[in-house]
Amino acid sequence: MPLYKSLDLNSQTIVKIWKISEPKDFFLDQLVLKPESLERVNAMKSELHQRGFLSVRMLLAEFGYKDEAVVYDSFGKPHLKDGKHISITHSYNFSAVVISDREVGIDIEKQREKITKIATKFIGYESFYLNDNDPKLIQKLTWIWCVKESLYKLFATPGMVFKTHFLVLPFGSESNSTAAWIIKENQKLKYKATVMEFEGFGCAIVGPNF
Repeated sequence: MPLYKSLDLNSQTIVKIWKISEPKDFFLDQLVLKPESLERVNAMKSELHQRGFLSVRMLLAEFGYKDEAVVYDSFGKPHLKDGKHISITHSYNFSAVVISDREVGIDIEKQREKITKIATKFIGYESFYLNDNDPKLIQKLTWIWCVKESLYKLFATPGMVFKTHFLVLPFGSESNSTAAWIIKENQKLKYKATVMEFEGFGCAIVGPNF
């Protein structure tokens, strides 16, 4: 299907989301890929991952970028050659790209009950405001994971631990945003996190002052 959703978080930050329903060949017919991207796609064993990667390239085209406009650093973080900041994500049948004038991170995750079983691996400070009996626990855990994964992508520094280096403040009952911190040695960096839910998926975008 075409573009699923486009959001302007502010005048400098735009998010585009694709719902992946097309076969791999559809994307390959539409896109012009640089050799290393095509090699990367062909090396993927899962067609789901191939379609996720290719749908991200379709989103880049929606922004007006060609595949060759993206380069990756040694950490695997994508960069745009024109200097704008970019972050990408895909999970199952959704992919998303955010582009901003400032540093930014994005993550999409499917909401699944199994997240309650691994929560102790990434929940630290957040345990003070989470309630095991909360009917929205899976949603909140998914949002927290998405926020922390987005911070991880944004900061792109080896050795970061979700449980200890990333901190997510409580979500308001009616709010789709909160504050999040990166705390590492003498660094304390504050970011704003915008969260949303659609079709059983959670999504978070983090950056300064959305």
